[in-house]
Amino acid sequence: MFADRAKIIIKSGKGGDGHVSFRREKYVPDGGPDGGDGGKGGDIVFVVDEGLNTLTDYRHRRKFAAEPGQEGGKKNCHGKNGEDLILKVPEGTVIKDAESGKVIADMSGENRRMVILKGGRGGLGNQHFATSTMQAPKYAQPGQDAIELEVLLELKVIADVGLVGFPNVGKSTFLSRVTNAQPKIANYHFTTLQPNLGVVDLEDGSGFVIADIPGLIEGASEGVGLGHEFLRHIERTKVMIHIVDAAGTEGRDPIADIHAINRELEAYNPDLLKKPQVIAANKIDVIYGDENEIITALREEFEKDGIQVFPISAVSGKGVRELLFHVKELLAKCPKEAIIYEQEFDPALHFYKDEPYTIERAEDGAFVVEGPKIEKMLGYTNLDSEKGFVFFQKFLREQGILKELEEMGIEEGDTVRMYYNEFDYYK
Repeated sequence: MFADRAKIIIKSGKGGDGHVSFRREKYVPDGGPDGGDGGKGGDIVFVVDEGLNTLTDYRHRRKFAAEPGQEGGKKNCHGKNGEDLILKVPEGTVIKDAESGKVIADMSGENRRMVILKGGRGGLGNQHFATSTMQAPKYAQPGQDAIELEVLLELKVIADVGLVGFPNVGKSTFLSRVTNAQPKIANYHFTTLQPNLGVVDLEDGSGFVIADIPGLIEGASEGVGLGHEFLRHIERTKVMIHIVDAAGTEGRDPIADIHAINRELEAYNPDLLKKPQVIAANKIDVIYGDENEIITALREEFEKDGIQVFPISAVSGKGVRELLFHVKELLAKCPKEAIIYEQEFDPALHFYKDEPYTIERAEDGAFVVEGPKIEKMLGYTNLDSEKGFVFFQKFLREQGILKELEEMGIEEGDTVRMYYNEFDYYK
């Protein structure tokens, strides 16, 4: 089957930890701190590759991780930055957050290269924490954590015109007639299992891209059959050609088929029915003359709504030229810019936003401050050192926690409790 959907887990590189070390030189008994900074973690980068047209590479491998940054070294040596991980995808791939379904990036148009997850920042070495009162800091800053995210990759075909219709009405034959595409053609239901694209070159030098959207069935908008996989390809098209069997060789009712497909399009996305439509009444090569009761009924049903009917033969080519020039006229009235899906989910804002915290007053009068980020800071900050305590105070100030405590009426000498730590508050 056409690989147009894949769910994978991506992980940026963790930042390298800062290093703790001191100068060791002859005749210098108490050398200063010289721990180097950690390297930055690698980014996860998606890039459009013109040579790809499926997401096959992501159907058999699920996890992708960038390289972590190296730890800082002695003698102020900076840790090596982690290598970015480049993930190549075909144009038209939409990257979504798997949990919410919101769009992270649309790899279409000018979006050829996108950094989806940034690598963690490298931690500072102990050389940065020396002060006049703390000349030998024995701690360094850890590197920023990696980000792991499950994403959904969806390939939405980029074409100007989409061919829709039930199986065996001649879409593949039509596409091979009007373009350089060579789709597989056979008399089986659901023969076409992937959208085939081709370029229509008209006599006046103009042209457009056309896609054979695989056969739809009723219930497709609810995921019946392969409906969802196919309906998403119609979203980017500007004009739709309904191809029906005007000869009745399949025993189907073309009018009922068109209404059924339009109901599926509306159920999937109501905006799809706003696109211009045209009807290709195919297989006139097997009827007597150019008209029959089926074509007459199609005209009476749809032309009053501005949807023109063109009797054609995909086999002989009869009527095809007139149809294509009408499609060209419809395209000329459509917006020129490609449909690009706007970003709805920013991983950076999601993961790096300030995590919530709570401040409550305990029965003994202490101010209790808790939150995941505070717990994390307590875990890697050395509060027994003067510099570490100053470092932690700075963190509380930047997070707005000290300001909120003051607004709640805290006074000097009051107790602040943070998990397993208690402090006396002083300005």
